[in-house]
Amino acid sequence: MKTDRVLILRPCRMSDLPSVERIAGASAVGITSLPPDREKLYDKIRNSTHSLAAEVDVNGEEQYFFVLEDVATGEIVGTSGIVASAGFHDRFYSYRNEIIVHASQELGVSNKIHSLHLCHDLTGLSLLTSFYIDPAYVKTQWPQLLSRARMLFIAEHPERFADKLAAENPGVCDDSGHSPFWDAVGRRFFNMAYPQAEQLSGGRSKTFIAELMPQYPIYVPLLPADAKLAIGQLNPVAELPFSILLEEGLEADTYIDIFDGGPTVEARMSAVRSIAGSKRLRVKRAASAIGTKQSYLIANTATEEFRATIALLSLDDASGDGRLSIPPALADRLEVADGDDVRVTPL
Repeated sequence: MKTDRVLILRPCRMSDLPSVERIAGASAVGITSLPPDREKLYDKIRNSTHSLAAEVDVNGEEQYFFVLEDVATGEIVGTSGIVASAGFHDRFYSYRNEIIVHASQELGVSNKIHSLHLCHDLTGLSLLTSFYIDPAYVKTQWPQLLSRARMLFIAEHPERFADKLAAENPGVCDDSGHSPFWDAVGRRFFNMAYPQAEQLSGGRSKTFIAELMPQYPIYVPLLPADAKLAIGQLNPVAELPFSILLEEGLEADTYIDIFDGGPTVEARMSAVRSIAGSKRLRVKRAASAIGTKQSYLIANTATEEFRATIALLSLDDASGDGRLSIPPALADRLEVADGDDVRVTPL
């Protein structure tokens, strides 16, 4: 039973490359931050390692890449990441949903028309990327760890990130790589199939696409019916991570992806549930804790040796002497000792 397993989230290491390659090969079309390309994945892990080791005062070009590891077997069953500053080297493009009003006083007519405006409003925001979990773990608690432990890392190291957070989500696309939004919009200005364009982007800058896109508003009523229906629609493979982000307080009303029209969510860091609700507590190794236990996300406060997991904890006695009692096995898993700090948030 996958529910019986114990998993930790930790930074990806170069020795994880074969596992990450397997995961990238299994991820859906549209997940450009997990390209099925060994060299790009190698660079991704290397950049993450350098970013974690760097002294950072303000968010810049850093990228952080994490894996979800089964403690008992050492198997890598998921990935997730954070880009410290979207569009650091080039502007980060999206389409912004807007309503344009066309009116004629003489005719007494006023029309509100849905339009899409190419923009780079999200440039500089921190970006959640690279979410993938083995299908065998989808109906367990572990997707929560895979997604939300990143929020604990952000809460512990706020100087490394922007004050707003965003995440792109893949839009409608069939098994053959056919995207109705791309075919109606992008392909007309960039003569390439959707999977090829996504692979060329590889999770990096989309400037090469934006340069060939029309700079004028796209009037949605003029698009084919299937393209209109695809705007802001979610690929079924992304329902799980998308729902977790909505529960975290991110909103999906304003922006869509310029490739497939999938929804982009965004929020201020202060409004993100796991960040705002997290606490920093001091560890006391103990065989048992006083009070009622409930599930928490818990992480150490390190960077290069960051570790996070889910555990049954009692915070009842944490307010007494200011220390959180945790069993030795959990302390070892998080690589913390008596007197070290941890960050927790309710599951």
